[in-house]
Amino acid sequence: MATNETTGARRPGVPDDDTDQFLRAVRSRDARFDGWFFVAVTTTRIYCRPSCPAVTPKARNMRFYPSAAAAQQAGFRACKRCRPDASPGSPEWNVRADVVGRTMRLIADGVVDREGVPGLAARLGYSVRQIQRHLLTELGAGPLALARAQRAQTARVLVENSALSMSDIAAAAGFASIRTFNDTVREVFALSPSELRKRALARGGGTLSGLIVLRLPFRRPLCPDNLFGHLVATAIPGVEEWRTGAYRRTLRLPGGPGIVSLSPRDGHVRCELSLSDTRDLTIAISRCRRLLDLDADPEAVDAELANDPVLAPLINKAPGRRVPRTVDAEELAIRAVIGQQVSTAAARTQAGGLVEALGEPVDDPHGGLTHLFPSAARVADVDHALLPMPDSRRRTLVGLARALATGQLDLGTGCDWTAARAGLGGLAGIGPWTVETIAMRGLGDPDAFPATDLGIRRAAAGLGLPATPAALQRRTRAWRPWRSYAAQYLLATTSHAVNRIPIGPTA
Repeated sequence: MATNETTGARRPGVPDDDTDQFLRAVRSRDARFDGWFFVAVTTTRIYCRPSCPAVTPKARNMRFYPSAAAAQQAGFRACKRCRPDASPGSPEWNVRADVVGRTMRLIADGVVDREGVPGLAARLGYSVRQIQRHLLTELGAGPLALARAQRAQTARVLVENSALSMSDIAAAAGFASIRTFNDTVREVFALSPSELRKRALARGGGTLSGLIVLRLPFRRPLCPDNLFGHLVATAIPGVEEWRTGAYRRTLRLPGGPGIVSLSPRDGHVRCELSLSDTRDLTIAISRCRRLLDLDADPEAVDAELANDPVLAPLINKAPGRRVPRTVDAEELAIRAVIGQQVSTAAARTQAGGLVEALGEPVDDPHGGLTHLFPSAARVADVDHALLPMPDSRRRTLVGLARALATGQLDLGTGCDWTAARAGLGGLAGIGPWTVETIAMRGLGDPDAFPATDLGIRRAAAGLGLPATPAALQRRTRAWRPWRSYAAQYLLATTSHAVNRIPIGPTA
């Protein structure tokens, strides 16, 4: 992608140099482009979302940037009306498996703040100079600028949604000093931190019983049925629960345990976070967004899949299905092995026993959560008597856990998807279903498809599609690169509990 001031973010079907397309998006206030690119106005020195109603300048006064960091680096400040820094993230970083996609996922996960740019480069297997060049070419900003923009957004969230002191917020957001914190907030938002807090209090913002409460934006439409239904139907007792209309779960974070409550609302997901260390806010938000696939572009996905006459009626009936993912790919992989060839209820029971025996206890004053899911290292050293399952699956589980614990297998946020698939496939007892399930829900591969899944095969047969795995796999080639989403539409035709949100206060 070019780095001049009229560059645009990639979007399926939109050439990189199609400035007219971006002008049309701005003039029509098309919210689908929010997060794909940012529009800056040279006369006001403000940058906005494409959908911002305040953007009405002449074309010659507009500049387009592929990231908020690039706009900030060019000297533009964020619009107070549309709050472009709070846009949904670019769907590119969810679907791209190249070095830039991997880099952006790691930056969103807070790696630069924790390990610096050298640590980021080391995780990716590239030099710092190579990472810098890739990001400047694609996003118009390097890793430090991108991390700075993220720190500014984290600071804003804490200023507006917590009662922390400004010095505590500066430290929690990753700023080296209170002066740098104040200067950055003023530069990016044209308001001091105290002015941001006053505006938030005037709107009714603030904390609730020590929780950090915020809104997670997404691109419409969003179908919550299979998204929350799946998470609740497969919830492990003690680690996850459905309570008073919200999915709640524990989080393993660098600074200590956390608890999150997520509930679908009109135009956003309400997120309540309880953190041991507020410095984990950025990573917690990133993982919650990944869990709910909130940075997806459902209109682009559905438009491609609806070209298939079999899928079109399903999409028209309930568009905007997301892929229910995970906050921890290693946890998902262990759960996938536990779930091999057993019912959802049996998998929950067996995983619950593992959690009770090996999970780290947590305190949950607002609900019934009791443990973190055990780490791979803990599972690797487990007493086999604690695993009430067939010997072959027990060996597979321990072998997977050891591969994860020793670093032989990398399923981390910035991992190489191709290498991860190969590593999984090379472990004894890991077959196509497990690999594709982990790729779809753990890695976030939008084109994963577990063709051997019994539920998918039954759904396919009910729709007149081939029911055998090989034939179904061939038929799905037309759905690339969105087969993970096609799988959600197929599963939605079944009566399984994963397709509906529970009714009632608890489940």
